[in-house]
Amino acid sequence: MNTLGYQALAVSLALSVYAAALYIRATIRPGSELLASAFRATYAIFTLTTLSSAALLYALMTRDFQVAYVAHYSNRSLSWAYTLAAFWAGQDGSLLLWTWLLALFSALVLFINHKRNPDLVPATLAVMTITTLFFCYLTLFKTNPFAKTASRPLDGVGLNPLLQNPEMIFHPPALYIGFVGFTVPFAFAIAALINKRLDEKWIKSIRRWTLFSWLFLTIGNLLGMQWAYVELGWGGYWAWDPVENASFMPWLTGTAFLHSIIVQERKGLLKMWNLSLITLTFSLTIFGTFVTRSGLISSVHAFGVSDLGPLFLGFLALVLIGSAALIVRRTPLLAGGKSIDAWSSKESSFLINNLLFIALTVGVFMGTIMPSLSEWLWGQKVTVGAEFFDRFSTPIGLAIFLLTGVCALLGWGRSDLRRLLKNAVLPVGATAAILAALLLLGVRGSAALMALAILLFSLTTTLVEFIRGARVRARTDQLSLASALLSLALHNKRRYGGYIVHLGVLLLFLGITGSSAFSLDKTATLNKGDVIELADYRLTYQGLTTIEKPDREIHRALFSVSKSGRPLGTIHSDKHLHDNFQPATEVGLRSTLKEDLYVILANYDQQTEAATVSVLINPLVLWMWIGGLIMVLGGLLALSPQSRRPQRAA
Repeated sequence: MNTLGYQALAVSLALSVYAAALYIRATIRPGSELLASAFRATYAIFTLTTLSSAALLYALMTRDFQVAYVAHYSNRSLSWAYTLAAFWAGQDGSLLLWTWLLALFSALVLFINHKRNPDLVPATLAVMTITTLFFCYLTLFKTNPFAKTASRPLDGVGLNPLLQNPEMIFHPPALYIGFVGFTVPFAFAIAALINKRLDEKWIKSIRRWTLFSWLFLTIGNLLGMQWAYVELGWGGYWAWDPVENASFMPWLTGTAFLHSIIVQERKGLLKMWNLSLITLTFSLTIFGTFVTRSGLISSVHAFGVSDLGPLFLGFLALVLIGSAALIVRRTPLLAGGKSIDAWSSKESSFLINNLLFIALTVGVFMGTIMPSLSEWLWGQKVTVGAEFFDRFSTPIGLAIFLLTGVCALLGWGRSDLRRLLKNAVLPVGATAAILAALLLLGVRGSAALMALAILLFSLTTTLVEFIRGARVRARTDQLSLASALLSLALHNKRRYGGYIVHLGVLLLFLGITGSSAFSLDKTATLNKGDVIELADYRLTYQGLTTIEKPDREIHRALFSVSKSGRPLGTIHSDKHLHDNFQPATEVGLRSTLKEDLYVILANYDQQTEAATVSVLINPLVLWMWIGGLIMVLGGLLALSPQSRRPQRAA
């Protein structure tokens, strides 16, 4: 079976070369009689990479430790769910998954577009097939997942305990789907440039693909934050780690692209900008794979040192230089035409929004590469901590959120200033009232209050937009307000799905603001019976217990918890000791809408049962996960097929 998987991958590589050559020929000489053969090759590549992936999965599930990848990332005690996750736990398997996704998306693009967009299909699939060829080559010759061990071990090493978390079953593939998915709009953009079809047709062809990719990248980032929060045991969810940044940057540019293509569709503007933006987004997905697989940038999430770095950089250079050359060559077709009528318009706010997203991306990029760049240039590796990223990201982020609220008040074209101010009265008044209430409750801190004010203003404007549209629908259709809201969302899914996403983003950052500005922490070494107090919480240490498991030894610190004198039960934090891996911490966590109680067992003495623990109070964290869920639901709504029922004006 393993030999079959390797052979299937080898034939896929050969067919990728064949199909790419035919697609390039068909692009240069339209109407090529060999195009049908290229189509069949695309479907064959998908079939063969599916067979290869199935072979690796079969080896994992049957515990074939003759395969080196299986021996390294699984063992006999591993559950079936985490055995499945072992497929993408290592570099070899993850690149095979990447190759399969590329082949799958290529086949889907062909199936959907061979009649709908026959003029763009050859060039689009040429780009996608060349990308598939590159990843197929890497998988076959650089990271062969079917390589065999010298002798078959009786058992495998097993999966890193840090990866044995439900989020890690879904987090990596979600990111991969998002990364690979952006290949499709990039390929269509290159096809539009090659064929001089620079109207809105290519935008309409990739709209759903872009939203699909963005949605999965969002899910992947959210699951990664959740995993870091509950599994790494440091009390946070985002550390500006290089790999975190690598998945965040294409999300930023992809979000900007989603906004700017709306302007091109409605107003015919930002054509060159959109082509450049999708090129940048795709390039950042390649940069992300370089970060995780080169070993040149240190990260807790990286796969380790390898020789893949120069290959990824070479491919990235090819993408950037080739795309830039095409855009420059088509400049006469892209330049001129319409311009933004007024700065007090929705389209101008979208452009400013884009510029802010790019500024944030540039800052994150520079902070990510600076340690390696300084070492290469000056022989000294500088340290770029979270403070650097927080310093520039906070004002840019707040500007984006303020613009989100203002944009909801603006119309397309020149907006009437008097009407704009009238529409702003309710959001501003509601924000002021809530801030006054917070001050009366004792909330302090000018920076935090400013952030809360901006978030509350934008939340209010978005909600008002919903209610205003629902009231019109309710009067027109004689519906209740709740029914009108549902009808409005279901019959204008793209628009109101976007508004729901905005609500989710604002709630997410409300949680980030609360947990960043108002968190409390305390560390102490306790003996049995000792008490640690933080704010209204009182934790009494009950002692240390040891739990024996077949694959680990667990040391558990148990606490009874009360708040303001009211008993809340118990909470525990563990240290897991494994034979083949470093100790892992399992945090104690109690979540409410107001705050999280977060307990970390940092160290312990098994003889005396003394334990060093850190206790944190993280306000509003649960609102982050609620906001993330709302983002996903809004994205799914926007992605779902539009109703055929004629829309009424809201």
